[in-house]
This record gives sequence, structure tokens and C-alpha cells, in this order.
Amino acid sequence: MTTLIVGASGLVGGTLRRVFPDAIGTYFRNATPDLEPLDITDAAAVDALVDRVRPRLILLPAAQPNVDRCETEPEESERVNVGGTRHVARAAARIGARLVYFSTDYVFDGREGPYAPDAPTAPIQTYGRHKLAAERVVQETVADHLIARICGVYGYQPDGKNFVMALTRLAKAGQRMRVPSDQWGTPTLADNLADAIHELALSDHRGIVHPVGPDCLPRIEFAELAAEVFGYAPDFLDAVATP
Repeated sequence: MTTLIVGASGLVGGTLRRVFPDAIGTYFRNATPDLEPLDITDAAAVDALVDRVRPRLILLPAAQPNVDRCETEPEESERVNVGGTRHVARAAARIGARLVYFSTDYVFDGREGPYAPDAPTAPIQTYGRHKLAAERVVQETVADHLIARICGVYGYQPDGKNFVMALTRLAKAGQRMRVPSDQWGTPTLADNLADAIHELALSDHRGIVHPVGPDCLPRIEFAELAAEVFGYAPDFLDAVATP
């Protein structure tokens, strides 16, 4: 099956390449060997690549995932997270491809949890509202779709962007790390996520899924566990309330 990974240079997309080794992948800003350049906000570029590759399966982890930046630059968030998703969804529908869209736990307000896939959504920030809008675009545009809401993805990443990589970098440098004391989540190892998505993507399952880790715990507790695993005393962690 010809597979296209839109956004293969990030942690999730890069890990998906392991389980879909023959897939064609794309990058946006940072040129990456063996990946195709693509700006998902450019509808013509999306159509041209999809027409050339003719994938039967499209995986879409590409997004603007910086929650704080989405608050200060909502137009960019909408252009990438909603508009870019719409371009990929329309291209997928046009050629009859199956689309796996990667959404987020931010579509919920965080007052309860863990959440079931059919739990009522109630995003409280720009990023969550735009990802929920993108979910609806996928649902309305592509008959054969899967929406995977993910949470707290971590794993090995040389540039250290994800939570655990940032934690180990700061610990090694002897620097302090501020960690929310009032946020809960279900940390998810990227490799486990990729394995789950591989199985789900190749199945007949449609709709919304929550392929996340098995434990729901405070972020500070997860940070302490991660520090212990890597052999660091947790005294460099500062638990702080979310502003």
C-alpha cells in the first residue's frame, strides 16, 4: 500500500516512518534527507504531491502544535491547523485515500478524565478549538478516516523538543525545570503510538480513537518518574501552578 506521511520530520511522523518504512514523507521548514518539502497551507502544492504519489493511505501528524504560540498568533494556527488539514483532507477524498488525522487531548477542557472517544468536547484555548475544527473537516470531507487524539507523546528526539528530552537535557546541564503541578495527562511513548497507529490504519476501523499510554497521572509525577529512570535526583524539578 502506497503511504504518505505528511509531517514526517517531527517526533510522531519520524517514528511512524519506522513502522511504515516504505512510506513517502514530507517536511516543512527543516530539510531532511529522503523527505519531500511540503507546506500544507499551499493547496496547490498539496494537490500536486498527492497526484504524483497517489497514496492509498495518508497519515497527517503535521500541525502547528505550540499551544502558547497559537494563542498569540491565532491566524497562523487556523491557517495551519484548520486550513492545512482541509487541503490534505480534500486531496485524500479526491483520490479515495484513507486519512489518519492526528488530533489532541486539548479538545477537552481538562476538568475530568481520562476521556473516552465519545466524551463531550470543550476546548478552552485556540489550539484545542482549531484542532477540533480540523477534526470536523476530516469527518465531513473524507469517508474513510481515522482521528487519533494523542496526549503527552515522548521519545528519543535529537533536538530535544519533547518533554522527556528537555528534562534530561536540563538535568544533565544542572539546570532547574519548572513543571506544572496541576496538570494531568496520559504520557505516550512515541514507539508505542506508532505501533498502535500501524495496526489501526491497516484495519477497517473508522472514527475517533485515543491511542495513549496506560497511566493517567500528574505531570510533575511523570517528570519525577522520568528523572528516576535516567538516574537523576528529582530535586531539580520545581512544581508550579499553571498561570
